Amino acid sequence: MEEAMFDHVGITVRDLARSRAFYSAALAPLGIRELMEFEGAAAFGRDQPQFWIMRGDPSQPSPRTHVAFAATGRLEVDTFHRAAIGAGGVDHGAPGLRPHYHENYYGAFVLDPDGHNIEAVCHRAP
Repeated sequence: MEEAMFDHVGITVRDLARSRAFYSAALAPLGIRELMEFEGAAAFGRDQPQFWIMRGDPSQPSPRTHVAFAATGRLEVDTFHRAAIGAGGVDHGAPGLRPHYHENYYGAFVLDPDGHNIEAVCHRAP
């Protein structure tokens, strides 16, 4: 079997089916959709793979990976946050300005079903 390789951010999850459903719902507001699947993994993106998830060893705890998505503006951050919470995510930092990170930083944080910290962020001025 040919091994699929993506030079993009990815995470290892305990339950691929649950994570696919979560990320499909949570990433849709960003225009990111599932593009392809292969044995034990799925790739998401707009026109080409930008993000992938892979099934891990169920006997091992899932790493608390930080996953960041660049949003085009505040509305996209807000929409992502609502969709991620609606898909079963846990609020880990509601949308808002955080000038101690960056002058124009606006972001939201959600924990996915495996406990990964997802950040949706934009750096555009108001």
